Amino acid sequence: MKTLVLAEKPSVGRELARVLGSREKHKSHFEGPKYVVTWALGHLVGLAEPEDYDGKFGTWSLEDLPILPGKMKLKVLRESSHQYKAVQQLLRRQDIGELIVATDAAREGELLARWIMDMAKWNKPFKRLWISSQTDKAIKEGFASLKPGSQFDRLYQSARCRAEADWMIGLNVTRALTCKFGSPLSAGRVQTPTLGMIMQREREIMSFRSEGYQVVRADFGSFEAVWRGNGGDSRIFEPGRAEQLQRKLEGRGGTIVKLTKSEKQVPHPQAYDLTELQRDANRLLGFSAKQTSNVLQRLYEQHKLVTYPRTDSRYLTSDMVETLKERLTSVAVGPYASLARPLLRKPLQPGKRVVDDSKVTDHHAIIPTEQTVLLNTLSTEERKLYDLIVRRFISLFYPPARFDNVAVVIDVDGEKLHAKGVTVKDSGWKAVYDGQAVADGEDEDDEDREEEGGSASLPELKEGEKLTVKRCRLQSGRTQPPKRYTEAALLTQMEKHGLGTPATRADIIEKLVSSDTIERQGPSLHPTGKGKQLIELAPADLRSPELTAKWEAELERIARGQGKPEPFLNGIREMAQTLVKGVKNSEATYKPHNVSNSHCPDCGTRLLEKKSKRGLMLVCPSEDCGYRRSGEKRLSNRRCPQCHKKMELKEGKAGMYVQCLPCGITETLNKDAKHVNKREQQKLVKQYAKQESLGSNLGELLKAALEKKGE
Repeated sequence: MKTLVLAEKPSVGRELARVLGSREKHKSHFEGPKYVVTWALGHLVGLAEPEDYDGKFGTWSLEDLPILPGKMKLKVLRESSHQYKAVQQLLRRQDIGELIVATDAAREGELLARWIMDMAKWNKPFKRLWISSQTDKAIKEGFASLKPGSQFDRLYQSARCRAEADWMIGLNVTRALTCKFGSPLSAGRVQTPTLGMIMQREREIMSFRSEGYQVVRADFGSFEAVWRGNGGDSRIFEPGRAEQLQRKLEGRGGTIVKLTKSEKQVPHPQAYDLTELQRDANRLLGFSAKQTSNVLQRLYEQHKLVTYPRTDSRYLTSDMVETLKERLTSVAVGPYASLARPLLRKPLQPGKRVVDDSKVTDHHAIIPTEQTVLLNTLSTEERKLYDLIVRRFISLFYPPARFDNVAVVIDVDGEKLHAKGVTVKDSGWKAVYDGQAVADGEDEDDEDREEEGGSASLPELKEGEKLTVKRCRLQSGRTQPPKRYTEAALLTQMEKHGLGTPATRADIIEKLVSSDTIERQGPSLHPTGKGKQLIELAPADLRSPELTAKWEAELERIARGQGKPEPFLNGIREMAQTLVKGVKNSEATYKPHNVSNSHCPDCGTRLLEKKSKRGLMLVCPSEDCGYRRSGEKRLSNRRCPQCHKKMELKEGKAGMYVQCLPCGITETLNKDAKHVNKREQQKLVKQYAKQESLGSNLGELLKAALEKKGE
C-alpha cells in the first residue's frame, strides 16, 4: 500500500516529492515506490453560497435576511475543481492506505485539508506533518516524527468556527447594507472594527484645534538647556510669557542645583513574529503588510532561508538551542560575517528573552534556517527583508547596549532649566545595526526629544557649579493633531485589540483598500467618502473592536480545547440576527461619494469612479448592467477653436461630445458624420482586397463601405 501526501501548493508538493523520492511526474501529482504526492491550490473546497441552499437567494433581498443554515454545507470551488477531482481520485485509489496532511502548519492549512477530506469522504487513517521550515533536513525530520491527525482536531474546529462566523456575519450584514442603501457596501467581523479605528482617528484629527507655543532655550556656551514649568512642560502657550522669560534669563548667572548620573541598559529586541516584522518593514522599508507577507513567503518556500512566516510568537524553544550555531554559520556571509563569526567562537547562552517554551504555541519566532544563503540570488525586496531578519537574529546573542545618562537642572533667578546628555559605554547589540534605524524598543514618536535638550553629549559638570546664560532664544511650534495610521501603527492597534491573526491582518487591510473604504496616501491610510459613510451605517456592535476581540479569544480557547464550537456558533447566529435587524430598521441614508458626470450609455445611470490597478475606471452601479470603461482622460482629434488644444472626448446621455474644460467650450459630435479613421480604413482595404482580384472595382467597393459605415 502507498501513502498519499497532500501539500498546500504545487511548489511545496514538488519539494516534498523530491525529498521523498517520488520522481514519476504526472499532471496533478508525483509518484514513487512509497509516496504519492499531490497538492491543493489553496482552498479547493469552501462553504456553500446562499443560492446553493435555495435558488431564491441568488437574488439579493432584504426580506430573505438573515440567511442562517442549520448545518453549513461545503462545495467544490469552481475555479479549482479540476485539481479537486484529481485529488479525489487519488484519495479513492485502492492502493492508497494512508494520508499525510502536509498543508501549512496553521489553522487555515488544517481547515483546507479537512474540508477536502470531508468532501471526498476520506475515512482511513491520516497523520500530520508539522514543520517550521522547508529545508530538506526539516522535511526529513518531520516525516520521521509524524503526528496523529486527531491531535489537531481542536485546531480544525477553531478554523471551522472562524470560517462559519465570517460567513454568517459578513454575508448577512453585507447583503443587508447593500440592499438597504442601494450600493455595494461590504462589512465583516474584523474589517469593520478595523475601519472603525481608522475613522475614530480621523474624527480626532478633524476635531483637533492647533495652538501655537514657544520653547525657551538657553545657551551656556558648551551646551543648551530648556526651560520647564512646574508641571514639567517646556511649551509656553500664554502670549508674551516666553519673551518675558527671555528678557529675565538673558545674560544672567545660574547654578547647577541637581545633577544625576545613571547607567541605562537596553536589552536586545526580541526575535520577529509576523506582525512585528510587518511593522518594521513598513516603517523602515516602506513595504505594505501584504507585500511583506508575499516576500516572506518566497524566502520561506522558494529560497528556504527562513522559518515558518505566519507565527505569533517571538520566542524559540529549548530544543532549538543546539541548532543555533548551525544557523549562525549559514548567515555568516557578506556583511554579516564580521558580526556572526565572533559568536561562533564561544558557547551560546540565550536567556529567557530568547528561549521560552511556555511562550511558543504552534510555531516559534521567524529566524534563519540552516540553509546557506547566496545573497546574489535574492531580489532587491527579498534581500532587504532578509537583512531585517538576519540582523535581528544575530542581535539576540549580543549583550545589552549600555549608556551613561546625565540629567542636569540649573537654577537661573528662580527659573529651572533642564538638559540631558547620553554617553555610550558599550553599543552592545546596536553594533549589529551599524547606525541603521532600529524599530523595536525605540520610541519612534518622541516629539519632545528635541524640545527637551535631546540626547546631546554634555561636558563634565558638577553640582553647585556656576554658569552664565550666553544667549537665550525662542523656538516656536504648534501642537500637532494625532497622526493618521500608517500600516505599521494600524497593525499595532489590530494586535492590541485582538483583531484578526498575524496571518490575516495584511489581507484585512488590502480588503479595505480594494473595497474603496480606505486609501493609501503616501505612508498614511485615509478613509474615503465611502468609508466615512459606511462606518456610520454599519451596526454599532460591529464597529467596536471589543466584540471581535472577544470572538478571537474564544476561537483561541476552542483551539486549546478550553471552549466548545456550538455555543460559540449559536452566539454568532444570534448576533447576525441582531445586526441585520438593526440595518433593516435604520433610517440613515447613503450617497455615493464617487459619482461621475458621465452616464452609462446602456441604461443612462450616472457612472461611479473606481480606482483599479489599471487606473481610474467608470463603472455602472446598476446590478443588471455591468458596463465599465476606463475613466482616464481621452483626447479627440478635434481642437478647441479658442486655445487650439485637443479637446477631451466624453460620453453623455445624448451620446459622444468633446469639451475643452479650461475654455468651457463643448461641442456635440455629429452621429451622421461619415468620418472613418485610418485604422478602420485599412481594415476595409484588406477586407475588400480579395474581391478586387476577382475583377471588382476596389474604389467603388471601398466607397460603398465607407458610405455604409457613416450611416
